[in-house]
Amino acid sequence: MVATKTKANTKRASERKKNSTERKVNALHQRLARLTVHQANQLLGENSKTLLMAGGDLEIDPYCDVLLDDDMYRVRLPSGQTVTVTLQSARDKHLQIDCSHCTHHCEHMGAALSYLLESKSDLGLAAPPDESVALEHLTEDELFERALAERRKRAEEESMTVRASKADTPWTDYVVTSAGSGKTYRVALRGTEPGISYCSCPDFRTNQLGICKHIFHVIQKIRRKFSAAQLKKPYVRKSLSVRVHYQQPFGLLFNVPEMLPPKISSLIGNADRIPLEGTAMMERIQAIEEAGVSVHVYPDAEELIHTRLLQKHLRGVSAKIRKSPATHPLRKKLLSVELLPYQLDGIAFAVGAGRAILADDMGLGKTIQGIGVAELLAKEADIKKVLVICPASLKSQWQAEINRFCGRSSQLVMGSGSERAKQYREDVFFTICNYEQVVRDLSHVESASWDLIILDEGQRIKNWESKVSKMVRCLRSPFALVLSGTPLENRLDDLYTIVRFVDDTRLGPAYRFFHKHREVDDRGKPIGYKKLDELREALKPILLRRTRDEVSKQLPDRIDEVVRIRPTAEQYDVSQSQLSIAARIAAKKFLTEMDLLRLQKSLLLARMVADSTYLIDEQEPEFSSKLVRLGEMLEELIAEPTRKIVMFSEWTLMLDRIEIKLAQLGCDFVRLDGSVPQKKRPAIVSKFQNDPNCRLILMTNAGSTGLNLQSANTVINVDLPWNPAVLEQRIARAHRMGQKNPVHIYNLVTEDTIEERLLDTLANKQELANAAIDFSSETDAVTMKSSIANIREKLEKILVPAPEAPVDASQKRRLESQAEEIDNRREKVSAVGGQLLAAALQLVGELVSTQDGPAPDTVVVSQLTNSLNECVERDESGKPKLTIRLDSDEALRSLAQTLARLLVPSS
Repeated sequence: MVATKTKANTKRASERKKNSTERKVNALHQRLARLTVHQANQLLGENSKTLLMAGGDLEIDPYCDVLLDDDMYRVRLPSGQTVTVTLQSARDKHLQIDCSHCTHHCEHMGAALSYLLESKSDLGLAAPPDESVALEHLTEDELFERALAERRKRAEEESMTVRASKADTPWTDYVVTSAGSGKTYRVALRGTEPGISYCSCPDFRTNQLGICKHIFHVIQKIRRKFSAAQLKKPYVRKSLSVRVHYQQPFGLLFNVPEMLPPKISSLIGNADRIPLEGTAMMERIQAIEEAGVSVHVYPDAEELIHTRLLQKHLRGVSAKIRKSPATHPLRKKLLSVELLPYQLDGIAFAVGAGRAILADDMGLGKTIQGIGVAELLAKEADIKKVLVICPASLKSQWQAEINRFCGRSSQLVMGSGSERAKQYREDVFFTICNYEQVVRDLSHVESASWDLIILDEGQRIKNWESKVSKMVRCLRSPFALVLSGTPLENRLDDLYTIVRFVDDTRLGPAYRFFHKHREVDDRGKPIGYKKLDELREALKPILLRRTRDEVSKQLPDRIDEVVRIRPTAEQYDVSQSQLSIAARIAAKKFLTEMDLLRLQKSLLLARMVADSTYLIDEQEPEFSSKLVRLGEMLEELIAEPTRKIVMFSEWTLMLDRIEIKLAQLGCDFVRLDGSVPQKKRPAIVSKFQNDPNCRLILMTNAGSTGLNLQSANTVINVDLPWNPAVLEQRIARAHRMGQKNPVHIYNLVTEDTIEERLLDTLANKQELANAAIDFSSETDAVTMKSSIANIREKLEKILVPAPEAPVDASQKRRLESQAEEIDNRREKVSAVGGQLLAAALQLVGELVSTQDGPAPDTVVVSQLTNSLNECVERDESGKPKLTIRLDSDEALRSLAQTLARLLVPSS
């Protein structure tokens, strides 16, 4: 009996423990799901914003480094630290955060919280808006009631302040401010039923409910303030007005007062119940006002009417162009280069849509089409201010393309916060910023009046819960264009988010969209998608996608594209240092063999650092904006199933770094460089040529000799060779007889480095090379120069920068200041080093002179002086600088130790 009782007690204790654990798990997940930026700041203390920002820059692998367990959220950082977030207890639901290496708030904690805030959907803690488990199993009526209930609950739980324009009636206008977001909205309360009132918040415009949490909150307030009798009295309209009907069907409706002449009633017809389009509403307004009755048009209705009338005009322009883009005169006149027919068609499509997604394959010219859209809208809609939002690595590329194709004024947003704030207000046609700047500068970006917003790499906003996505979707403009080769990757959620930026009513609210298009199992887990034919039909007016195969007949057989990349500060400093050394050597009147060796090394290091600092010192952290941009390019190229890529680099170490990127992308590839034996090469080439899963071959110049790679349709030159013939030999591996597809060549060039200057000299060299074999060439003579003279001429072209587009003034001042600071620092180090060496040698001389022996031979001293002069350079004041070469870093340290012993007297 006692044993049975003990067993029962043990079972009950176990069940209590299990239930307690489940409550704690639910509490933890709920608490993490509701964590806001403000609460994260409270967790991290007074330096929270700095820690969150610094932590957000740390890379986290979600598959290997993140764990959301039953009772904890844990993040392991690449540098070894582990951050754990738990509940102090299930009852008070307070979060506790700990770092394995730090005893205080740190950037590692910032990284864990930053990732959590950005990736709640991926962690299963948050879903797209208005979505909940098993939503797809509800009926239409249940779905509607669920959406209403969610907003009613938010109205009860969230803190808001309400100010009424009139105190004696419930049916008036209110100003509602949310304590959570700090944002203020206008509520026009005309009753308690959905569809009667209005709110200026984004949710009211898009949820198709006719009500929102702000309206619910005001209703709750007036029910406590006014009597039932006062609430029963309906709102009495005194004037005729026009409003937007945000429910289905979407359109414009008349608000009709009680007393209206029969003639006016007949002109209105049923337009107080069935919404009208912009043109039809405008015609009725004009007829009513001509009959002597004034019509008040609310601001959102006025904006909609204007937009619809302008779109009608633009659709007419678009239709004329798209009827025959190949023969339309704008192909040659719209931009400073001739457009391909499909490119002009894409421009016309986007202009006709007003707000569109251009989802062409990579390499088909989405950037030039984006510039063309802006140019055509400037001609037809008189737009004057365009905001381009792109990844930071593409900003200068955009400016270069704008300068090349249309010549409109442009600026890169750079500098301090106050400088950036001023730049958004500048009277410049194109303003180019990156996604992270939008997050930092949202208030300044929002306050500017943009006519057109272009999102390049628009898939950056696909994650609904991310801060970048939320901030970008806050921006408003009459016209919008999203450029993305991959608007839909793994989830329909991604496409839904991007479409919402372009047209927030097209796909309806999230709860209806997912109910319609997603299949779930009994537990509410997504298992597939449905009615995709209806989705495609809904997207046709705003989304255009062309693959390379579809437009291959319009493509030239070879497309060359220069991909310009801004260097990191570390790359820039090393590059400028090496080019300065090379310039000083080249300026000497007489070049010795030692000079030529030093010159060769400086130029080699300058070329290598344009790829990555790792090629110079093989040290982490690695600084390489080129590898970052290359990773972005490869992600998009590999997503196209017909791409076969040949990638060249001068250096095997750079190929090693690229292999790491390919492994992260899960790309099957082969490699062929000079170290691969001849007998193994056929198998490697065969795998690339014949295996559809092998998408890329990595090569050096030495590995490419004599190969035919006709299966490739893309060549990426990671770096530029000295010789244009070598560049053409690389390209000829794919672009040759037997190639049936157009070949796209990408030349990656790091700006403000030797590569940018090489780009111009390669073009000049090629012109001279063609003079001998091109029968259409007009060059009839080439002068042969001495080898030294030839070297000097080449160096002048490489070391002296070509004229560039105007640099942003703040950027220029900052770069000049940094360069001056670096030069001053080096001069100080050089001077101190010279003084130290001179003092040590003087000490040695004095020690030697005190010993018995003859004085040094003056002839030998003169000979040594002349020999040392070979290694001496002189500064502007004529002071000598002695340069010596050591075998290794150890030799340098050994020299320093010897000098230290000489200078410090023994005790």
